[in-house]
Amino acid sequence: MTGAIPFDVAPWSIGFTGLDLDAPQLAHLESVFALSNGHIGWRANFDEGDPHEVLGTYLNGVFEDHPMPYAEDGYGYPDTGQSVVNVQNGQVLRLLVGDEPLDLRRGTVVRHEQRLDFRAGTLRRDLEWTSPAGRTVRVTSIRLVSLTHRSLAAVHYEVEALGDGVHVSVQSEVVANEDMPEVHPDQRVNDQLDEPFEGLGHFSLGSAATLVHRTLRSGISIAVAMDNVVAGTCATPPSVETETSRDLARTTVSVELKAGETLEITKYVGHEFSSTLSPEALRDRAEGAVDDARRDGWERVLADQRADLDEFWACADVEIDGSPRLQQATRFALFHVYQSAARLEARSVPGKGLTGAGYLGHTFWDFESYVLPLLSATVPAAAEQALRWRHSTLEYARERAKLLKLEGAAFAWRTIDGRESSGYWPASTAAFHVNADIAAAMVHHIRTTGDERFEREVAVDVLVETARLWCSLGRWDPDGGLHFDGVTGPDEYSALVDDNTYTNLMARLNLRAAASVAERHHAEAGALGVDDDEIRRWMRAADAVVVPFDERRGVYAHAAGSTDLALWDFAATSASQYPLQEHFPYFHLYRKQVIKQADLVLALYFAHEAFTFEDKKRAFEYSEALTVRDSSLSASVQSILAAEVGHLQLAADYLAEAATLDLDDLRDNTSQGLHMASLAGIWTAVTAGLGGLRESDRGLRFAPRLPDQLTRIRFGMLVQGRRLHVEIRPEATVYQLSAGEPLLIRHFDEELELRAGDPVSASTPPLTNPGTAPAQPKHRAPRPFAEAMREE
Repeated sequence: MTGAIPFDVAPWSIGFTGLDLDAPQLAHLESVFALSNGHIGWRANFDEGDPHEVLGTYLNGVFEDHPMPYAEDGYGYPDTGQSVVNVQNGQVLRLLVGDEPLDLRRGTVVRHEQRLDFRAGTLRRDLEWTSPAGRTVRVTSIRLVSLTHRSLAAVHYEVEALGDGVHVSVQSEVVANEDMPEVHPDQRVNDQLDEPFEGLGHFSLGSAATLVHRTLRSGISIAVAMDNVVAGTCATPPSVETETSRDLARTTVSVELKAGETLEITKYVGHEFSSTLSPEALRDRAEGAVDDARRDGWERVLADQRADLDEFWACADVEIDGSPRLQQATRFALFHVYQSAARLEARSVPGKGLTGAGYLGHTFWDFESYVLPLLSATVPAAAEQALRWRHSTLEYARERAKLLKLEGAAFAWRTIDGRESSGYWPASTAAFHVNADIAAAMVHHIRTTGDERFEREVAVDVLVETARLWCSLGRWDPDGGLHFDGVTGPDEYSALVDDNTYTNLMARLNLRAAASVAERHHAEAGALGVDDDEIRRWMRAADAVVVPFDERRGVYAHAAGSTDLALWDFAATSASQYPLQEHFPYFHLYRKQVIKQADLVLALYFAHEAFTFEDKKRAFEYSEALTVRDSSLSASVQSILAAEVGHLQLAADYLAEAATLDLDDLRDNTSQGLHMASLAGIWTAVTAGLGGLRESDRGLRFAPRLPDQLTRIRFGMLVQGRRLHVEIRPEATVYQLSAGEPLLIRHFDEELELRAGDPVSASTPPLTNPGTAPAQPKHRAPRPFAEAMREE
């Protein structure tokens, strides 16, 4: 962890006062204060463009192809990879004070503050700067990426002269082919991503300009348009000039300011892309988005942003009493997950959202497993769009299965457009669990929303083809057991294992769900060639799936034989040797008992009905001694299981780790973007961990308990169109349904009927003593809650 940035603690915003231009800290700030809407992503680069650490303007789905270099080629290896690239950057507003550019590395920074507002959906920046020549200005900028206008981002920029009058010029720009950080250790890949765009046209009219480009290899065309509305209190009218070239559009606004006078510029930026539309059509769309915003005006754009977030928070807000920083961190997480998905429109959420180029902009299985449950319960329209995107890649998945000599569909482990983009096959091709993860997300979404049309149009296809994959992948033993050999589960410190418990149980759920949906939708399943015999084969296969259990130790194993492997030598491993994959070869990791991601613990949560309480307790405690949490995906699910088996303090510590992972840069890589799955996992750790929420065919069950540090938690969720709020206190929990038909839930073992408008209170039963909390490997215990939450 680099030096933690001292963000302030506030319930509805996060801010930083001061200036830290050290590279890791500056890149960290650029990620934390990033804005997006699922279509556009703007990193929080300074308005003037420099200094910066990682420039970032992204469009979700714009990427460039690059070769996949291998030391030795092999059958089935992807020959082409994909990487997100910076599109034309419309953030830039360069300021000249007199003849000196505003440069935070020169002159005197009297005051500098940035603040991300979770209710307004804006990033505000306040700066007072004195040039080397002694001229002082105050600069205020407010930027947003619109949640209601898909293609729009905007900046309101104000310059005020302090002291003596001064001549100022603002250069409002759109810039193409900016430098990207190196994304791959092979220079051949980086060379392909250097200046990835060819110019297709540049246009200007008055204070407006547009650049149109196309990626050289993936063939995606992008149009970025801007217009600048000039105002202020200056007595002298500003001059406005616009010029364009292939990679630069610039509108220059110049004026003499007397002391106390201001220049205001509202910059609207429209972003469109397509691999099929003509450059002219894209230009029209981008310019149309700008024209609409200019016609509405800045105040209307601001008001629409606030109204959209008001609606989101009315359902999704999580209120926490007892820890101000946990309250802030939870809302920070919810805000970023929401803005990563608000305008997806048949796309998915990349692993870093649109806050950075980490993971090359790829989407992974953790979207369906971590992010999707939050979206289905709070923004179901966004969840549906992401799942429809997965459905749109089904043909790629079918082709991949054929290449692997399998039936059905094999979805990509990491991808942007649906094609596999990983060259490391033990962790990607062999990680077949991704298919069951996608299937489970479909089932969860249907249970949460009750959307039969989605089930019929999308889920049937995916569930059927993934069920076929499992039947062709499995091996039947002489005793009638079904095994999945040579697979890789979620844990990346083990690969090519037999009968990974998580994979097998998720495959079982996948097979049963496919049979159920095929029986409900005969016509759609029949169109895919499904008949009664195939449905029976799925059910027989599901019932026959083998789940490895170590009889001698009385514990479910991570995989067949895993408990017999040698233990990793944790005592001889220093704190500086974590994460292990950076200091030890995978060959050693694969042969030892050491866990990167909480793999078996994921199975205890997602396939919770397959285990007894005692099973979960023993398996969790066994896993704790092996799990080093070198992955951002671990802490939240470990918090959930710790709470379920009664270790509430440990649950609180893991929740605090998940909540501060990006804010404190615990992995030293937030510079590359925020960890969307971990951020979403905070919500799950609260609702499924402390709230004890579990879903099944029988409905919802809650088993809420609070650790000593927290005195109240209240959260909301949508259940088949009905808004449910749950308010947890140590002694009792109140459930309240806002509208709609009555809802049956279970509170621990008590069945409750909820009616709209009538709160129901249920007491919390005494906690059975869980015994001593399990210990973690040396150097790998989570920070105590109080330390992480700055309460010591």
